[in-house]
Amino acid sequence: MQSNHTIRKPKGKLGVLVVGLNGAVSTTFLAGVMAVRKGLAQPVGSLTQMGTIRLGKRTEHRSPLIKKFIELAKLDDLVFGGWDIRNENCYDSALHAGVLTLDHLNLIKKELQAIRPMKAVFDQFYVKRLHGSHVKKGKNKFELMEQLREDIRAFKKQNKLDRCVLIWCGSTEVFISVNGVHKNLKKFEEAMKKNHADIAPSMLYACAALKEGVAFANGAPNLTVDAPAVMELAKQMGVPISGKDFKTGQTLLKTVLAPMLKARLIGLNGWFSSNILGNRDGEVLDDPDSFKTKEESKLSVLEGILQPDLYPDLYKDYYHKVRINYYPPRGDNKESWDNIDIFGWMGYPMQVKINFLCRDSILAAPIVLDLVLFMDLAHRAGMKGIQEWLSFYFKSPMVAPGLYPEHDLFIQLMKLKNTLRHLKGEELITHLGLEYYD
Repeated sequence: MQSNHTIRKPKGKLGVLVVGLNGAVSTTFLAGVMAVRKGLAQPVGSLTQMGTIRLGKRTEHRSPLIKKFIELAKLDDLVFGGWDIRNENCYDSALHAGVLTLDHLNLIKKELQAIRPMKAVFDQFYVKRLHGSHVKKGKNKFELMEQLREDIRAFKKQNKLDRCVLIWCGSTEVFISVNGVHKNLKKFEEAMKKNHADIAPSMLYACAALKEGVAFANGAPNLTVDAPAVMELAKQMGVPISGKDFKTGQTLLKTVLAPMLKARLIGLNGWFSSNILGNRDGEVLDDPDSFKTKEESKLSVLEGILQPDLYPDLYKDYYHKVRINYYPPRGDNKESWDNIDIFGWMGYPMQVKINFLCRDSILAAPIVLDLVLFMDLAHRAGMKGIQEWLSFYFKSPMVAPGLYPEHDLFIQLMKLKNTLRHLKGEELITHLGLEYYD
């Protein structure tokens, strides 16, 4: 199978720019990569580092590591930088986050201390529970966006880079619906100059990245790159975009369990989900406007998988509720409970109950790494605009206008691996298998 994509070699260093550089997810990601580079840890959870990919027929027994199959940047070639509303080095921030132990952090203390954030674009209107002391000033949002562009250029020059990836690991912003100011690039830029309320800080980062030819991945449920104007800019600049909202704890489970229910045609009466967490994300989501943004992302998963229009007798009227509660003593160790009321043959009721005690940043860190490496791959392969093949990593995956998103985790993984096969001119795997029996 011939691919029409030419993949440029990952020569030189790859810049990794992170928004929310001092946050729990970011510092856990940085510390983990540094520990892996020094042979002090395993990159557990990372498809790019530990995953394999089957090639050809099962009888061929070809299943190389993904990182040996396709041209990904090496961990030693990653150079880190970014922005945050607090001016402290990443070692101190990692200590405050409380995700990793002192024993682990002290092994890479010098490397973490060397990384400090640039001043961030911040407006408390969009994240009401946070207060920024390390922030940019400008006469309007367009000027702030231009300052971010200058930061990107300076970072590339200082580190002798010719390519970068920018990933949003910042907080959840207040809910914004697509409207006229997002319609096209001209209206979008006019709205920036007028400081329009529907142009959030995350959009300024996305716009700055794309104008500088830098791939952008959105790890929060913010509108950001879903805005038509930003999609237009990505295509115009020939740059990949992906999002949104890292798929980590409770939603990860839903994208596994809901496909099971549909596959076996088991009915659903109700799904109640509750969470407690005490990190900065939990504090931000304690604000109703930010929670609405997260709620939209988490609620969309079940309907996308179960397709009630196609299976009205099983899924038309189920009740779905999501709760997130800020509980400071728990820190980054999130706990979720799911009560699922289902029904089977002849309508007889059953239940599934799940208690998931997870570590939010531990689950998110390998997602950040994989997205950085795959977004860089997409850019080098000339893939522009929405990268639906990376839906595997997101709660609310981006798709082309008019399409519904695919939420089933296993279909998403098949799509991702088939994309890699396609890029390398390998046969796509359909799992049909009839040739073994003819």
